[in-house]
Amino acid sequence: MIRRDLEAVHEMRMAATLALTTRPALCGGVYRLSLTPHILSCLTRTMSVKVGDQLPSVDLFEETPANHVNTRDLCSGRKVLLFAVPGAFTPGCSKTHLPGYIAQHEALKGKGIQEVVCVSINDPFVMAAWGQKQDVGNKVRMLADTNGDFTKALGMGQDLEVLGGLRSKRYSMVVEDGKVTQLNAEPDGKGLTCSLAENTLSKL
Repeated sequence: MIRRDLEAVHEMRMAATLALTTRPALCGGVYRLSLTPHILSCLTRTMSVKVGDQLPSVDLFEETPANHVNTRDLCSGRKVLLFAVPGAFTPGCSKTHLPGYIAQHEALKGKGIQEVVCVSINDPFVMAAWGQKQDVGNKVRMLADTNGDFTKALGMGQDLEVLGGLRSKRYSMVVEDGKVTQLNAEPDGKGLTCSLAENTLSKL
């Protein structure tokens, strides 16, 4: 992933150099830089959501592909805790991350959290089955980011070939009326430290 990011930066530098050296100067010595779709894509890949940002409006899926859940609607006028995992049924997610939020459900409610949501790049049937296996009940909503659109909009994707390619980085965030007010992203995208339930709870 680091290698790909370096390649993207190199591509942007080369494109900027080319644009500046091949276009004539305008008034005041200002040059016009044309950002092609490829350059914009490189820029987007390096941007991540931050505290103070508005949550992007993306449809996730619950239980079936027919059941759309829009992220902006989900968080409108509410205080929602959303955490993401690299994959359903994976060991760290199943043994530590998801169970922690189930166990802390009442404590999170006591801090004003109105809903806890788990997101992963999986299909909705897999997320539903994982939720049943973990006995989430009504404590955690299991939402599928089927094509990774939400993850990409947040800039929180990572390439995990062992899991099939694009997956979400592991993180937790608190969203209040559509605005991100707390964000805890694992430095390596996969660890189990700052995004755990007890750490997120301690900052509320």
